[in-house]
Amino acid sequence: MSFTQKYALWFRKLFPSPFSIAIVLTLITLIASIVFSEKSLENLVLDWQEGLWNSNLLAFAFQMMLMLVLGHALALSDFFNRVIAILIKPIRSTAQAAALVTASTIIVAFFNWGLGLIFGALLARKIGEQFSQNKIPINYPLIGAAGYVGLMVWHGGLSGSALTKVAEPNHIRDISNNSLLPEAIYYTDTVFSSMNMMAFILLLVLVPTIFYFIGKKSKSTYLKIKSVKIKSKQYSKRVGAEKIDYWTPISKLIGLALVVTSIYIAIDFAGATLGFITPNYINFCLLGLGILLHKNFHSFLKAIDKAIVGSSGILIQFPLYFGILALMQSSGLINSVSNAFTSISTQQTLPIFTFFSAGFVNVFVPSGGGQWAIQGPIILEAATNLNVPLNKIILSMAYGDQLTNMLQPFWALPLLSITGLKARDILPYTLILLAVGLIIFLSCLMIF
Repeated sequence: MSFTQKYALWFRKLFPSPFSIAIVLTLITLIASIVFSEKSLENLVLDWQEGLWNSNLLAFAFQMMLMLVLGHALALSDFFNRVIAILIKPIRSTAQAAALVTASTIIVAFFNWGLGLIFGALLARKIGEQFSQNKIPINYPLIGAAGYVGLMVWHGGLSGSALTKVAEPNHIRDISNNSLLPEAIYYTDTVFSSMNMMAFILLLVLVPTIFYFIGKKSKSTYLKIKSVKIKSKQYSKRVGAEKIDYWTPISKLIGLALVVTSIYIAIDFAGATLGFITPNYINFCLLGLGILLHKNFHSFLKAIDKAIVGSSGILIQFPLYFGILALMQSSGLINSVSNAFTSISTQQTLPIFTFFSAGFVNVFVPSGGGQWAIQGPIILEAATNLNVPLNKIILSMAYGDQLTNMLQPFWALPLLSITGLKARDILPYTLILLAVGLIIFLSCLMIF
């Protein structure tokens, strides 16, 4: 048994489902709260129960669900199918395919993580189908891993959970209960900061280059994979108002109106801070583009039906993370943990410790939004104590979270389903991505 097969088996044996992990983390937090807090068990349980249904945080969960579902649905549009067909047409070798898939997926995932995840998977699948049809040998697991690279970029991009939320007015103060913190931290200081842009450019240049040379050296085999086309259910006759769902002009008009409105909002705001970019604005853009780029409302809704399955984890797990946050706030654990962080850190080392701790937490909490709800208040408090720039500490957490997605197979499930690969097939190459990302992110954190 190879190392990657042993690793995949070990991971399955050691780690239960993410939902089970959330339950276990809740129990651990409750026990710690009882030990370190003077509050009674009854009060702690009541605080936890109220935290589950915190209206502001539930809105956050719904925003993240929409971001995934709308991005996924957009990737299933006819427009992106045509884009993929154009991209893969000239590809004739594994090396070319690996470079194309990594570069394209990194760019798309920077704009939206749900779109990037499904786009990368579909691109890898279509390349596999083309090579199979043309009887060209290919290293298909390498191409599958290339389609997953977007999950190592997403949290530093436009749809990164922490970055979108801290750009929302008063979110930082609400989640940390600290009125001295700034009202918001905008994209100019996070997504488009010099450090994050440098990390993005290095990933965009180095990863495709490395995968290109791996593709040239790796062993390729002939692949047998059938072309799969999803057909919508056809009706012999559409009656009355049912015709609206299939009438292309009205869907195009509505979609175009939403896209034009989103452009108007951006122009009207005209702020150097890019403060208009919030989760609600991103979802509004995705909604408009999804309706515009699908053939009609029926096609759009069919894509939503397929995409919404992937959001079930957010729906059921996020309230548990919010309950954990409520327990930590109520018992004072946040201050205790942040003080411990502060005691072992300096202004220079806190971002590094945050990076590694975020990577570790992501193995257990495979959700950027859920991780921000738990870890965000701690790192904000520690950064405030040590005068570390808040934008840097937030990006440190984002980098650690996205990096260990190359180790954590949870978000690879949609890709594996679409490509027909197994986790053990892509792991040798995602571990290479992990090593490359580790060097890039640590370098940026230490230089800037």
